[in-house]
Amino acid sequence: MNTPNEFKPGPATPRHPSRRSFVRTAALAGAAGYAALAAPAPAQQHEEEPLSLFGEKSRLRKSDRDILIAAEIAEALAVTTYSNIISSSPFFKQLPDDDQGYLKAAVQEEMSHYLLEQSVTDQPSPFTNFFYPPNMFSNSQTTLNILVTLEDAFIAAYLVGVRNFTTQNLRVTSARIMGIESDHRTLARVLGGDVTPATGGPIESITGIQGLSESIDPPNNNGYERTLCWTSIDQAVNALLPFVDFNTAKKAGFDTSQSFAFKPFTPTLPSPLGEFISFAGC
Repeated sequence: MNTPNEFKPGPATPRHPSRRSFVRTAALAGAAGYAALAAPAPAQQHEEEPLSLFGEKSRLRKSDRDILIAAEIAEALAVTTYSNIISSSPFFKQLPDDDQGYLKAAVQEEMSHYLLEQSVTDQPSPFTNFFYPPNMFSNSQTTLNILVTLEDAFIAAYLVGVRNFTTQNLRVTSARIMGIESDHRTLARVLGGDVTPATGGPIESITGIQGLSESIDPPNNNGYERTLCWTSIDQAVNALLPFVDFNTAKKAGFDTSQSFAFKPFTPTLPSPLGEFISFAGC
């Protein structure tokens, strides 16, 4: 069984039965692998793009839908993770008020991302129940390791969107969401030093998706966002496989005795200045 610092993304081999099942399910919902991605629109095409939701939906390509459905899975997982930290983790109520406020805002933001993506695809996430490592919401070190791991994955996945979406509107939107995920990663690392001794703190280092224990000082330890060398949405989907597939979760040492349900809600963002507004953002 993996320890909190030994979490590894799902296996890359396409021969694993669970992976075939996962990709087949995701493909039916629009989350096919990178081989299905269409080439980006030629750079010389500078015609004005529609700013309305209807306009974007009307020209959505299959490759765009694949990325968006994968993003919906990620956002549903994010909402579930933040919601259960707030409701179940002992360390949450002992955090300073501003740290609690960050987590409460994050779940609103992730829900907003999910609803935006769903509004473009007109399809819900094909996965709505999630698995986690043992003691995910009771051990603060495990909680922060997995939270940073997920944010690492989300950042890299949205950078795949910036690279591969076929419209300017979707590329810019992907970059806008990626920026928020970057905020979340930094703020998750801020929490480490504020975890009280009674709940396992202070936490001085956190292990993310790359498997390296990194000091929380400074929390914002990136000069550039980490791409994880991902160029395909299939790589992002594979990283999430242990969280959504029973057999892969079991192989990764996750707790398969229970799963946690995604519970959608209507979000309220912290500031109207930071709302989606339009594909132009203004």
